[in-house]
Amino acid sequence: MSESRILNAALRGKVVSADEAAAFIKPGDNVGVSGFTGSGHPKEVPQALARLITAASERGETFRVGILTGASTAPELDGELSKVNGVSLRMPFQSDPDCRNRINAGDAWYTDVHLSQSAQNVAWGHYGKLNVALIEVTAILEDGRLVPSSSVGNNPTWLELADKVILEVNASMPAQFEGMHDIYTVALPPHRKPIPLVKSDDRIGEPYLRVDPNKVVAVVETNCLDRDNPFKAPDEDSRKIAGHILEFLQHEVKKGRIPADLLPLQSGVGNIANAVMAGLIDGPFNNLTAYTEVLQDGMLDMLRSGKLVHASSTAVSLSRKAFDDLVANIDEYRKHIILRPQEISNHPEIARRLGVIAMNGILEADIYGNINSTHVLGSKMMNGIGGSGDFARSAYLSIFMTPSLAKGGALSCIVPMVSHVDHTEHDVQVLVTEHGLADLRGLAPRQRAKLIIENCADPKFRPALTDYITRAGKTANGQQTPHLLGEAFDWHLRALRGESM
Repeated sequence: MSESRILNAALRGKVVSADEAAAFIKPGDNVGVSGFTGSGHPKEVPQALARLITAASERGETFRVGILTGASTAPELDGELSKVNGVSLRMPFQSDPDCRNRINAGDAWYTDVHLSQSAQNVAWGHYGKLNVALIEVTAILEDGRLVPSSSVGNNPTWLELADKVILEVNASMPAQFEGMHDIYTVALPPHRKPIPLVKSDDRIGEPYLRVDPNKVVAVVETNCLDRDNPFKAPDEDSRKIAGHILEFLQHEVKKGRIPADLLPLQSGVGNIANAVMAGLIDGPFNNLTAYTEVLQDGMLDMLRSGKLVHASSTAVSLSRKAFDDLVANIDEYRKHIILRPQEISNHPEIARRLGVIAMNGILEADIYGNINSTHVLGSKMMNGIGGSGDFARSAYLSIFMTPSLAKGGALSCIVPMVSHVDHTEHDVQVLVTEHGLADLRGLAPRQRAKLIIENCADPKFRPALTDYITRAGKTANGQQTPHLLGEAFDWHLRALRGESM
């Protein structure tokens, strides 16, 4: 492998194998790891660490570490370490099946944290000491500055706080990533100052990460691509949801509540989000902007079409085809993409100042507009709240979207009362399913319930939901938000028994 990516002589002298680097991580350490939505995570040292943990287990020793990231990573990190039961603590977000199974089995502690708050929580010591930072970068410059990789996440904080730093220099990342990033750090209270960002394409920091070279104990050269985040073509339900949202946005423009080129877009990950982006390409809006946390295939398509003029994010999370397109046309894309630390990309005050239009997926909603984004049937963690909470409360428009049915139609995603609350009704302005859109702004709870049932619930479950709210209205101990407390979770209990809701 060429040494051109490691231009600093002192750090080039610290190049070791992944196994040698992993040996710097000790049992009980908290490890701050790069990575956000399958992008920019270290590839080889985590697998070497898993081998160390396996060897320790065979000797009858316990070897477990805390893993603190920006968001989700990939199988070679979360998966490999979870398979060997090597994770004692995981935060703030994950999406790996093996990691999820360990969490739901009670083998690993998991703290589900708003992404904008995760770095400061670690800085305040809420998780104990940060012993090691394990960070992927694209290159190390002669003066020791680091060119970030395909995500920034919490990397600036991990590099600052950790006692020891291990760098993976990934030659598979395009060298032209240099200059695409904007690294701005936020001080802790009471020394925090206003963040000087007033437009989504403002640059307020510098393009590089910095690290004390004396803390760097190992540098590992890699040539491994990010996880392939497969792009699924929007299905019929997703296209219908996208259509309802586009119609709603046109209505808001016509009413004069948002400008003709909309407001900065924030979009969560997944099939529905990509369907909305595809709809915007064919829609009537031009000169669009994005202030979001992750840039997926849909937004890359929008940039290519010219409909989206720039996008601010903390990560690019792409299918292999889209990543190849990014690399092939990197000189053009880098004019339109800025990657920031997640303390900035997800900052609620900035989202409110810019007037973001937030669009996020959910697991279920109840008839009053409370949202469950994280837990299946009340107790089992799916992935985590991610950045949706950062944006929902502060967005100019807070839109949540879901198909009306799950598990082949056995489960209704509109229920009398959600089994876990991530977003209260106070933060939910618009709810959308394939059947329609409920604009909940200005409505009292019983008005919201009527609209959600009529517009969003699947016809299969509407009669039961209507019956529930009708009987609750007659017998509940109050009429502001009437519930039948003895029945509120009957739908989930039936699902737990393997029955249709």
